[in-house]
Amino acid sequence: MVLVTCVVVLMRYGLDMGSVLLQDVVLYLHGGLFLLGSAFALKRGSHVRVDVFYRSFSNLKKAWVDLLGNIIFLQPVCWIILFYSWGYVEFSWRIMEVSPEPDGLPFVYLQKSLLVALAVLLGLQSLSEIIKSLITIKHG
Repeated sequence: MVLVTCVVVLMRYGLDMGSVLLQDVVLYLHGGLFLLGSAFALKRGSHVRVDVFYRSFSNLKKAWVDLLGNIIFLQPVCWIILFYSWGYVEFSWRIMEVSPEPDGLPFVYLQKSLLVALAVLLGLQSLSEIIKSLITIKHG
């Protein structure tokens, strides 16, 4: 992604040439990185959390915070994203949506599908975190 961005900048300012295709590639890579990387970040414990308090908690308190956070916040958000993105993605697939730019990438529907992938992968990882928290709470 960094390499493609550098090429776009060098082409634009060094050679006075623009490339919508390469700009779209950067946009697709950026979106894919965040949408597909969210579940992995949750698995590694890299998601947003108030670590000032959390890091001093016992394992039992951390398990409770993780359990409640996943049930109250993350699971509903995943379901909301899935609910609201499904029709949007389905319509994009139905018309085989392409970039509105003349030289843009032709596979916009694939990029939009990452919204559904985000909701499913993050929801499944959240479920895994809920199970781990319940095991920690049960066994101390």
